[in-house]
Amino acid sequence: MKKSIIILGFIIISTFKINAQAYNTLWIPDTLAGTTFNLTALDTFKQIINTGTQTITASFNKNIWGPTLIFNKWDVVHMNVTNKLADTLTVHWHGMHLPAIMDGGPHQTIPPNTTWNPTWQVMNNAATYWYHPHLDMMSQKQITEGLGGFIIVRDSIESALALPRTYGVDDIPLAITDRDFNTSHQFVEVPYGDSIMVNGTLRAQFNIPAQVVRFRILDAAIETSYNLGFSDNRSFYVITTDGGLVNAPILISGTTPRFLISAGERVEILVNCTGQNGTSVFLKAYNASLPGNIPGGDVFGGGPFASYLGHTNYNILKLNIGTPTSGAITTIPSTLTTNTFPLAASASLTRALTISDSAGVSGILGPNAFIINHKLFDINHIEYTVPLDNTEIWQITSTSGFSHPFHIHDVEFYILSRNGATPPTYEQGWKDVVLVKAGETVKFIAKFSDYADALHPFMYHCHIALHEDEGMMGQFVVGNAVSGIMDIERNKNLMIFPNPTTGILNFKLTDNTPIIKAEVITTHGQSVMEEIISNGKTEINVSPLATGMYFLRLTDNKGQSYVKSYFKE
Repeated sequence: MKKSIIILGFIIISTFKINAQAYNTLWIPDTLAGTTFNLTALDTFKQIINTGTQTITASFNKNIWGPTLIFNKWDVVHMNVTNKLADTLTVHWHGMHLPAIMDGGPHQTIPPNTTWNPTWQVMNNAATYWYHPHLDMMSQKQITEGLGGFIIVRDSIESALALPRTYGVDDIPLAITDRDFNTSHQFVEVPYGDSIMVNGTLRAQFNIPAQVVRFRILDAAIETSYNLGFSDNRSFYVITTDGGLVNAPILISGTTPRFLISAGERVEILVNCTGQNGTSVFLKAYNASLPGNIPGGDVFGGGPFASYLGHTNYNILKLNIGTPTSGAITTIPSTLTTNTFPLAASASLTRALTISDSAGVSGILGPNAFIINHKLFDINHIEYTVPLDNTEIWQITSTSGFSHPFHIHDVEFYILSRNGATPPTYEQGWKDVVLVKAGETVKFIAKFSDYADALHPFMYHCHIALHEDEGMMGQFVVGNAVSGIMDIERNKNLMIFPNPTTGILNFKLTDNTPIIKAEVITTHGQSVMEEIISNGKTEINVSPLATGMYFLRLTDNKGQSYVKSYFKE
C-alpha cells in the first residue's frame, strides 16, 4: 500500500510540473505526396518538455510523429522504409486494403540497417488512415517512443465536395495520445499516461480560421479511449468513419455532445466556427462520464495502470479562432456519398469469436492479460482459412469485464448489430476498429478479397497495444485451393525477384534444380500465362498482365511444383 501511495504521489507531482508549462503550438506533420514515399525510422531526441533534458524518442524522418502520406485512390504506391533503429521494426499500414505480404504486420519484419519496399495499388476510399509499428510483443514500446504517422487518401467523390481540405489551415490532423514522463523527462512505458499529447505536442494550442474546420482525429493512445466534446458543448458533424465518408453528415448535438473514440479508431468531424473571431474553445475528453470498464474511465490507486487522468475531464487542445481565409467554407454539405454496404443475407457464413479474461490460462505474460478464442497468440498458428472473395459475418462475443477495441487487417467492415440492436448512426459507416464493450456481442460483415498465405497472414487483435503484446491476437489466411500454394516448406526453395515487378520476373530454385515450365495464376486460380522453359532460362515476361497480385507456379524436371505470390505493378 505504501508503495502505491508513493507512486501515485510521484505521478501527480510529475504531472503538475509538466502541466504547469505554457501552451505550445501544435505541431502539424509535414506531408509527402506522389507515388514514391521514403520513410526512415531513427532513434532521436526531442525537447518535449520546454526546459531541461530532451526526451529520447523514435521517429520517422526525424519527427516524433512522422510525415503525413497523401495517396490518391487507384495509384500504385512504392514505399521505401529504412530501419535505422537499434531494434527490428515493422510498419503496418492501418486500414489499407492490400496484399498481406505488403501489410506490415508481425511477419514483415525490417531488421536494423535494412530497407523494406512494399508496393500496392490504393483501393481505399477517401478517409484518414495511419501507419505504426506492429512487431510481435514490441508494439507498446515502439508506439510509446513516438513511431507513427497519418495517411490521407483522396478520391474523386471526396474531391468534388465543398469540404475544407487546406492541410494545416482548415483541415487539421490530430493524433491524440497520453504519455508518462519520469523525473529525467523520459517516456515511461505504461498503458495510461498522465499528460496529453497531440501530434507529439504537450499542452497544445492552435489557431484556426472562423469558418468550417475539418479535424481528422486519431486515437493513437496505448490504451485510453477519449469521450470527445468541446468546452462550450457546441455541436459538430461526423463526415467519415475509419474507412470513408458516411452518406450524409451526422450531427452530434444535444446538451452534452460527445463522441467516444478508442485506440486505433479515426473520425473526421466538421466544426462551424463562422463569426467566432477572437474567441477560444477547448477540445476536451469528458472521461469522468465513462464507466470503469472502458479504457480511460477506470481508476487505479497505484502501479503501472495508475493515471492522473483516469475517470476525469481534461483539456486536449486549445483552439484560438481567428480571421477566416479567402474562399472559406461556411456551410455543411447535406449529402456526401452513397455507400453500398453488404447485406447480412449475402454472407456465406458466420464466424463466432470470443473475447474473455485470462483466468486459468497458462503462459500469460502479465496479470491483466485478455484473450481471443480462449488462447494466446501463437505466430505459427493460423486460426481461420477464409475463401477468397468470401463475404462473412464475424460475431464477437465478450465475457470480459473490460472493453476492447477489436481491429482486423485489410478489410473495412460494416457493423450489423450491438447486442442485437442497430448500432448508433455515427457507427453506420466503413470501419476497421470496433469497441466491443464488456459483456457485449458485436456482429460485422466484410468481404475478403486480398490473398494471404501462411507465410504472410492477416491479423485480428485488440488495438490496446499492451493487450496485443500480451497475446490478444490471432491470424487468418485468405485464398483459393491453388495447387501447391500451401506447401510452405517446398516453396521456401523458390526465389523470385524483383517483387514487385513491372515486367521481367526472375526465378531460381535454391538447389539449382532445372525448371521446365512456368505458369502465372490469378488469386482466383485462373491460369493467365504459361511458358515452356528451356536452355536454362530463368525469367518470364509478365508485362502484359494487369496490375495486381498473382502466383508464379514453376514445375521442375521431376514434376515437382513450387508456388510463390508476386505483385505486378
